[in-house]
Amino acid sequence: MKLKRRHKVSRMHGRGTHGWGARKKHMGSGHRGGVGMAGTGKKAGQKIMHIQKMYGTEYFGKSGITSRKTKREKNDVLNIGYIEANLEALKKKFGNKEGIIDLKKYKILGEGEIKSKVSIKARAVSEGAREKIEKAGGKVIVPEFKKEDKVEEKTEKTAEVKTNPKTKTTEKTKKEVKK
Repeated sequence: MKLKRRHKVSRMHGRGTHGWGARKKHMGSGHRGGVGMAGTGKKAGQKIMHIQKMYGTEYFGKSGITSRKTKREKNDVLNIGYIEANLEALKKKFGNKEGIIDLKKYKILGEGEIKSKVSIKARAVSEGAREKIEKAGGKVIVPEFKKEDKVEEKTEKTAEVKTNPKTKTTEKTKKEVKK
């Protein structure tokens, strides 16, 4: 006759709970739902509106120093073909009393053709665009940035030797002479 041997594991403390007390406290926690903001990941469709009202749109997505994008120089450009096509609208929006179109935030590029005599004030202009505008009888004004010239006075170091009559030793002192 074969006896069913009892396993040693069944005699150990916490064999079903492993230190979490009652079994229901640490099972899969299935029907008990989440706690707090659990389930508010990016696919939490049922909670998105609530979260956006509470925290705004910054709650979802990456943020922080590890995912910060490199700042690129914003380079707004306009082609002279676009300027020719939208000349009246640009004059209304950016024109001044002197008849100059003030596009100081833009760089003017030479793609396209221009036939109108236009005066444009821009941040920068390509060589091709400048040639085409001047060929049509217009002019381009680009502000020049003046670099501050650092004028440093040159100093010459000379050594002056003094003798002390009591100790009969010599001392060298440095003297700066401005030119």
